[in-house]
Amino acid sequence: MTEQTGEHGIIKSEEMLLNMGPQHPSTHGVLRLKITTDGEIVSKIEPVIGYLHRCFEKHCEHLTYEQIIPYTDRCDYIASMHMDHAYVLAMESLMDIEVPDRVSYIRIIVGELQRIASHLVALGTFGLDIGAITPFTWMIRDRERILDLFEYLCGARLLYNYIWIGGVSHDLPPKFIDRTKDFIDYFKPQMDEFDQLLTFNKIFIERTADVGIMPPEVAINYGVTGPSLRGSGVKWDLRKNEPYSLYDRMEFDVPVGDGRMGSVGDCWDRYWVRMLEMRESVRIIDQALKDIPPGDVKAAIPKRIRPPKGSIYTRFETARGEAGFYIISNGKNIPTRLKMRSPAFCNLSVISEIAEGWMLSDVIAILGSLDIVLGEIDR
Repeated sequence: MTEQTGEHGIIKSEEMLLNMGPQHPSTHGVLRLKITTDGEIVSKIEPVIGYLHRCFEKHCEHLTYEQIIPYTDRCDYIASMHMDHAYVLAMESLMDIEVPDRVSYIRIIVGELQRIASHLVALGTFGLDIGAITPFTWMIRDRERILDLFEYLCGARLLYNYIWIGGVSHDLPPKFIDRTKDFIDYFKPQMDEFDQLLTFNKIFIERTADVGIMPPEVAINYGVTGPSLRGSGVKWDLRKNEPYSLYDRMEFDVPVGDGRMGSVGDCWDRYWVRMLEMRESVRIIDQALKDIPPGDVKAAIPKRIRPPKGSIYTRFETARGEAGFYIISNGKNIPTRLKMRSPAFCNLSVISEIAEGWMLSDVIAILGSLDIVLGEIDR
């Protein structure tokens, strides 16, 4: 055995350095993984990011507070409603704005529809990564139904600019509630079909159970949040633990991984938590549609957005985990400083801890189970 020292450190003669990405469908965006392999076994893995960097945070320091919302849309472009909601919650806390109940209910409805749409992409592409094509086509079909609702709501299917500081851009269209109810009635039996098609498929279980195990202490130490944390058995969800936007009025459970098919915190558990979360989102939407009150959705929108001097940090439970916005105001209409916590950034950081020692094909499954979006990682 010989060793060679290069720019990537010491590489043994029987090892090979491989690059997966940034042009690779299983990296879920422009992500590059530097992988050192000994045969089929991964001995070292290093994620390389920055290919999508757009200077979001620094750019926001040259925009008015209203102009920032279309740019938060582009951070997590799979769940844009969540990014907008997270940002405006920070601004409303900084400006001490209390929105009408109708606005909060509308935000909950579109937020949970967005959570379902995001999880459908996560679960469909996860199955696709390990060879299951049909579930992807079925889940994208149902995601399109949600995007049809969003298009009816605000005219956009990806980047919405709908949730504004103090309210929303406009009220629900006349038939939106009825169309949403029709979708929920259609979608409930679809989730059972997804379970029959993929969740309890023998091959899928063998590829994901006992693979990429993330113990709860590892998840916490790396700052992992969202379904990836709950997949490790940690029952933490900001909608339940630190409620915002009237989530404290909603009855829903927080699913956690229980090692049903293997070990707690494996790839299957992270998948299963997202499947269960879609069912809980349906419960929340049902309640919100039933209880939504009348009211003015623009009553609390200020004519001039000039927050007082000070700073604020707020957290929000997105489809990928805890997004946070830290804003410093000097009393003008442009922020002095804006910083965003990306849940996918922290979730990706754990991959070297849970993927080393597995086979190369398992790395694909482990990365897919983390459900990353490079738009918010690189910002």
